[in-house]
Amino acid sequence: MAVGARNQHIGRMFSLVRQRLVRTWLTIAAVDCVFATTLGVAAYKTTAARVWEGVASVLMGPGAINGGAPAVAVGLLMHLAVAFTGALVFLLLLGASAGLRRLVSNPAGMLVAAAIYGPMIWLVMSVVVIPHFTGKPPTFAYRWWVQLVGHIPFVGLPIVIAASRPAPLSSEAPALEPA
Repeated sequence: MAVGARNQHIGRMFSLVRQRLVRTWLTIAAVDCVFATTLGVAAYKTTAARVWEGVASVLMGPGAINGGAPAVAVGLLMHLAVAFTGALVFLLLLGASAGLRRLVSNPAGMLVAAAIYGPMIWLVMSVVVIPHFTGKPPTFAYRWWVQLVGHIPFVGLPIVIAASRPAPLSSEAPALEPA
């Protein structure tokens, strides 16, 4: 392959990966935002603002709980960062593993991948990341388990579906699978 053609091929690959990453990131950010907000408001009788202030309190400390719009904004930005990381990690795993690509090539396999990956995100967040920033160990109470199970349909599944769907391809665009 000539250098120019190879550079075009690499450029198209990067564009497709970027499209898939942005689509996966925004999908999971939206679905999980609705899940977290709805769960907080409907099940725990709090406000939407309080949900995102609570997220912000991981970095900002307990004062974020009554921090108003600035704390809500920090909580939402943190949510976007976590969603981006979850999408990126899954896409990297998908690109590196032919077995994972085969698994998510059918609906049953997508459910299996979601049932593993969604809870893994919650486990990393609740057992590693949050305790690291707050200095407090997780509390494995009812709400913790609701989050663990809820991460299957509202985190894992949207990531797996969005990441597994091919980006819109032109007839000359390269496949994402390695040659």
